[in-house]
Order: sequence, then C-alpha cells, then structure tokens
Amino acid sequence: MHYVYVLRCIDLKRNKRKFYTGVTDNLIERVRDHKSKSVETTKVYDKIELVYYEGSLHKKDAAKREKQLKTGFGRGYIKRRIENYLKEMQR
Repeated sequence: MHYVYVLRCIDLKRNKRKFYTGVTDNLIERVRDHKSKSVETTKVYDKIELVYYEGSLHKKDAAKREKQLKTGFGRGYIKRRIENYLKEMQR
C-alpha cells in the first residue's frame, strides 16, 4: 500500500499552523519520523498530528492524489473532510 497523508503542524512560539501533505509506503514509520524531528520540512513544529490519510495500491496513484491535495481545491477538501475535528480543536 501507498499512503497519502496530511499532518496538522503547530508552532506554538510563532502561533503558526499548517497542513503538511506527503506520500509514503510506511505510514506509521513516516509519522514517527515527523514527530521525532528528523524530517527537515516539519522539524520546526512543536506539535504534529496525523489528521487524514488515504491508501492506494499503486505508487503513481498516491503521488497523483498528493498533488491534488496540495492544490487550493485539495486543501479545501481536507478542511471539509475533517471539519468536526477542526471545530473541536478550536475549543
């Protein structure tokens, strides 16, 4: 399996939040890498949570979906898909 995943990254010092989208064939290990600060693009964030993932049987399909989710439409899709989670986090 190949996974497209979305992380919610929070920098408490700068009050900065962002979604990070990636693709991997080992979801558990990849999330662990992000949380252990061994991934350059997310190591500055204090809190990293896996908020969404999808599985694909083919690597090219997962890579294509990753590109889709990184567009404006894709970011909107993710926000709508996890809207209840986001509402709960605002409390």
